[in-house]
Amino acid sequence: MLKLYIGNKNYSSWSMRPWVLMTQAGIPFEEVMVRFDSFDAGSAFKTALAGVSPTGKVPVLVDGDLVVWDTLAIAEYLAEQYPELHLWPREAPTRARARSVCAEMHSGFGALRSACPMNIEASLPDVGALALRDKPALRADLARLVALWQQLLGEFGGPLLFGRVSVADAFFAPVVMRLRTYALPVPADVRAYMDQVCALPGVKAWMDGALAERDFLDFEEPYRLSAAR
Repeated sequence: MLKLYIGNKNYSSWSMRPWVLMTQAGIPFEEVMVRFDSFDAGSAFKTALAGVSPTGKVPVLVDGDLVVWDTLAIAEYLAEQYPELHLWPREAPTRARARSVCAEMHSGFGALRSACPMNIEASLPDVGALALRDKPALRADLARLVALWQQLLGEFGGPLLFGRVSVADAFFAPVVMRLRTYALPVPADVRAYMDQVCALPGVKAWMDGALAERDFLDFEEPYRLSAAR
């Protein structure tokens, strides 16, 4: 059986992508959660991943003797192993579009990542409002995100980015979590898309797992002293 190593569900946006993709698609796998304690060389996190991931990061997918790291590589491997699931859109031009937007998410939106780290358990509208006021790069990332989603929803008719659920929605699910946590303002059609993503069984299962962790890590949350209770 496939084995997927992930970090804390509340914080690990990168881990969320393949976990949601596999869960939503019904691909069986064993979950191995490696708790964040720190990312120093001698940390329990790094020690647990030694000999598993060549990068010392999560997520990492293990299939027998094969190790696949990086979310894009994992998505492509799964799409090849399970072609009948059509994880990417079926039409070649649409697949190219979907790969393009996933790659943009993978390498871009740095201001959004930095200012609004994923924290599913939290509600931080004040932090989001201040960041949006003071960080032009965040405003630019949000504008690009809204334009991208609106274009795809309009072109493919919704309710998801390419009509039916795909790798793209799994890749943007952590962004949806960020927009919710920090209450970043979006138009009604984008809000409707976010609601659709949250209603996906794979996403809901991840969110439920994140809320059940109750694991406050201060180095992940420089903006508050403790978790809400």
